Amino acid sequence: MSLSWIAADWPGPDNVVAGTTLRTGGVSNGDFASLNLADHVGDESGAVAENRRRLQSALSLPAEPNWLRQVHGTSVARDDSLPYTADADGMVATEAGVVCAVLTADCLPVLLTTSNGSSVAAAHAGWRGLSAGILEATVASLESPAEQIIAWLGPAISQPAFEVGGEVREQFIDQFEAAEACFSANSRGRWQADLYGLATLRLQNCGVTRVFGGGACTHAEPERFFSFRRDGRCGRMVTFIYRRDGQ
Repeated sequence: MSLSWIAADWPGPDNVVAGTTLRTGGVSNGDFASLNLADHVGDESGAVAENRRRLQSALSLPAEPNWLRQVHGTSVARDDSLPYTADADGMVATEAGVVCAVLTADCLPVLLTTSNGSSVAAAHAGWRGLSAGILEATVASLESPAEQIIAWLGPAISQPAFEVGGEVREQFIDQFEAAEACFSANSRGRWQADLYGLATLRLQNCGVTRVFGGGACTHAEPERFFSFRRDGRCGRMVTFIYRRDGQ
């Protein structure tokens, strides 16, 4: 099966390429079948290297993605000061041909661009990162007026599949009272959390009102997506963004 990906469905500028890979088209086996792009989940290193080579070739990427060491924090790397691998959960690029990327398998990947395509960014936003402020940090790192920023929410776990405890709900509500609408009680005395809603709320609080995407569920579509909540041991998709050279 060939390598497939989802292009960001947003009104982004013509010089910006953005999207998310599906799990098919790679060489990994078993729990990681088949396009696992993460080198920290227990997959064979040779398979990951080949999957990354296929990614760059099939999508005609201008460079290898900058693979971050994601730690559920708020650090944002920049292309003008980035070591090849950095401990960060966001990345901003102003130079053409630099590929910002985050790896996910239920956490929410968020892509950002300025309306003129001068700067782009990617953020890894699980519930811990959202609560800590990774989106606020990434928006600030773009150094552009919020009204000139467009966001796309890539594939993540949806509310019906994402159960959390009351302490997680309270943490978000303590920060933003409006977050209460992003949680619904279940029959087990716990809560179903809406990552898409929480991310949208926080982006809007930053002044970013043009938010797109948010219609997928990694947990519900095993043929398309890896899901840690569903499978435990599994691979990771990559969500990426870059500016085309010469534009």
